[in-house]
Amino acid sequence: MTSQTNRTVASVLAEAAATAGFAPSVHNTQPWRWRVLPDALELYAVPERKLLSVDPAGRLLTVSVGAALHHAVVALAALGHTAEVTRFDGPELLARITPGAPCEVTPAAMRRVQQLRTRRTDRRPTRDEPVHPDDLTALQRIVEEHGVHLHLLVGDQVYELAAAAGRAAEVEARDPFVQHELEFWKAKTLPAESLPETPVRSTVPNRDFGEHGRLPIGEGHDGSASYGVIFGRDDEPATWLRAGEALSAAWLAAAERGVGVLPLSGVIEVDVTRTALRMTLSELGYPYLVVRLGLPDSDHAGPPATPRMPAAQLIDTSAVS
Repeated sequence: MTSQTNRTVASVLAEAAATAGFAPSVHNTQPWRWRVLPDALELYAVPERKLLSVDPAGRLLTVSVGAALHHAVVALAALGHTAEVTRFDGPELLARITPGAPCEVTPAAMRRVQQLRTRRTDRRPTRDEPVHPDDLTALQRIVEEHGVHLHLLVGDQVYELAAAAGRAAEVEARDPFVQHELEFWKAKTLPAESLPETPVRSTVPNRDFGEHGRLPIGEGHDGSASYGVIFGRDDEPATWLRAGEALSAAWLAAAERGVGVLPLSGVIEVDVTRTALRMTLSELGYPYLVVRLGLPDSDHAGPPATPRMPAAQLIDTSAVS
């Protein structure tokens, strides 16, 4: 990160916004826009990047924006600033970050921002070795700190998830509008080097992109992976945003522990399968996202970084120019 000597607050905020561009988002749509002010950073949802067929309610869009929000806070910590976050109901303005007084840059803050830059979505099979229970418990605790929950599926619940994911894939395969939308964003933001070169053997079906890529994979299966559902007590945008913050925090912590995270949004995108997933949760709450947690393939190089929009398309600095 850049040295803070003689820097303006606005320049620090602009750098944090640029770093937040590494955040994960639904189908890599990056549906956010930052507005840099002299003493604050505003975060907006961008309706033009909402997936109208896949995500009509904007649930996954808002989760994505929440991930960017947390990424910016992580970046500020590595730039030597605490951050106060004010959240709004939208529909477009979702959060404002006000930097606090300068603070010590800790090794932990630097590790988190490094994980932020190197994090990848890895669709390959996981190793035939389970994630350590202590790591799973730590990830649950981190999610809880953000006001939502991570339920780890056990026993038959995994097969219920598999059935729901399979049905969601069938429903979306029959919808030409969904297929057109997915094809558009795949061509725009998902290089062939990020897609496995052969079909992935898995208990819970991964998304079928209609073609194979160029990412080498081993002979593994996801039988040792764990599956979790990020959920909350209501189905409101404010909680979706917090779910995105929780996803980001848990993903960075998982990366530091050598655990791979694969978001599975298909079952959330179809109303009937999302309802089925809620029943799997015994109606404890509303599911926002499914994640696979596993140990990555260590015999093959991981996927490359996916393309990111230029900072000028994501950050408005007109108020400080």
